[in-house]
Amino acid sequence: MAALLLFSSAFSDGGPIPALHTCDGADISPPLSWQAQDSSIVSFALVCEDPDAPLTTWTHWVIFNIPATTDSLPQGLSTESRLPDGSCQGLNSWGRTGYGGPCPPSGTHRYFFRLYALDAMLDLPSRSRPAEVARAMDGHVIYSASLMGTYSRHR
Repeated sequence: MAALLLFSSAFSDGGPIPALHTCDGADISPPLSWQAQDSSIVSFALVCEDPDAPLTTWTHWVIFNIPATTDSLPQGLSTESRLPDGSCQGLNSWGRTGYGGPCPPSGTHRYFFRLYALDAMLDLPSRSRPAEVARAMDGHVIYSASLMGTYSRHR
């Protein structure tokens, strides 16, 4: 078994993301859960991106300093910049904290949820930009896992 596995009860890897989790629905984060098997993990970070967005990769969600004892994020997680467990949410491409769901202008887009197991807590404030989080993670990633969902708007 891999050292880190990422799942969602809302969609399967490569499957469609339900409208509930998009701009066409309630736009709430999907439930995510993971299995990690290494006692050296200090924290987790999660990034959700759309590489099919026009012009540049669009970041839908950045959350970091998720405690190592955590093994899931509930559906509809708060969009507050700092959560009660100490997790911090960075800025997405809309300039907001928290999850912003799929909302492609046309066609079917892919949304990659990437979970990183880290050997440190990141010395960053909440509301950090995705590039700042990526730089801070450099050299601290022990394992990573991804889950990809698709979405196309039917107008």
